[in-house]
Amino acid sequence: MALGAPGPAHAADTIRFILVPPPSRLPTVAALAFDGMSPFELGCVVEIFGLSRPELRVPWYDLKVCAEGDEPMRVVGGFSMRAEHGLDVLASADTVIVPGVADVRAPVSPALVAALRQAFERKARIVSICSGAFALAAAGLLDGREATTHWKYADLLQRRFPEIRVNADVLYVDGGQILTSAGSAAGLDLLVHLVRTDHGATVANAVARRLVIPPHRDGGQAQFIQAAVTPVGEDDAVARAMEWALAHLSEPISVADLARMAHMAERTFVRRFKAQTGTSPLRWVISQRVAASLPMLESTGAPVEEIGAAVGFESPVTFRHHFTRAMRTSPSAYRRAFSATR
Repeated sequence: MALGAPGPAHAADTIRFILVPPPSRLPTVAALAFDGMSPFELGCVVEIFGLSRPELRVPWYDLKVCAEGDEPMRVVGGFSMRAEHGLDVLASADTVIVPGVADVRAPVSPALVAALRQAFERKARIVSICSGAFALAAAGLLDGREATTHWKYADLLQRRFPEIRVNADVLYVDGGQILTSAGSAAGLDLLVHLVRTDHGATVANAVARRLVIPPHRDGGQAQFIQAAVTPVGEDDAVARAMEWALAHLSEPISVADLARMAHMAERTFVRRFKAQTGTSPLRWVISQRVAASLPMLESTGAPVEEIGAAVGFESPVTFRHHFTRAMRTSPSAYRRAFSATR
């Protein structure tokens, strides 16, 4: 009898091991680097996709930084860098990210155009941040699509590429295979959105907490904010009201409640709130309630009606309305796509 083979009397005691192999490879993300680039947008890509995150217990990404050549590239700020990979790697990646272009008025190189088109034909996910939309537009990937870019480039993008439906009033546009974001920090919102799409809200929220940024800003939120980055200290009245609201999302919250927590008159509070966040207090509360519902839809089997009530919506109809408006899908459809309990 072969070693380990059970005899007839012990067949019922046989233990069978099923080995689950690890993923054959990690999903690849290729980011473009170029001479004269600003390091911020590329740094955002590296921070989210390039760091190992074993604590999240999900297969992470294999980041490749690519360039047209192997010579050193000048970077804004007085230093240089060299990419390890060329455009062939960019063209073969699962996700391609163009964090900008050197000159929004200059033609895009034929080599980059060819690589982007090849990636598109392979059904790769293609993403632009800020002025990177000009590269996608030059490759013809935005024709007939809605897209965005930094607000100061929006008119130029529309003039140069009239086939595009340029929307200068949003943080990012998710067009499925093609995604575009507004300037600089809005790229972080889109990149976290990609993580949410790939791994769900719980993982995306964990990444956002590591970055100390909001876990979810609706892509339709206005990109031009009077004070895009406002220092917030412990004595900041608006921040104090926001912190209170986050702790009481399941309860009715009015502008009067928020103003009272900030020790301000309502009109003063609304004006200060919009100056610091770019949106109204009630719209912000709604967006936070929608964001709070995402992990519950993913990780619990609670009815949609109960989840809506738990995050403070007055009725299931109200919850579905605001959820669909923010997420561009229904709560039930979101659960089917992202539920971890299936």
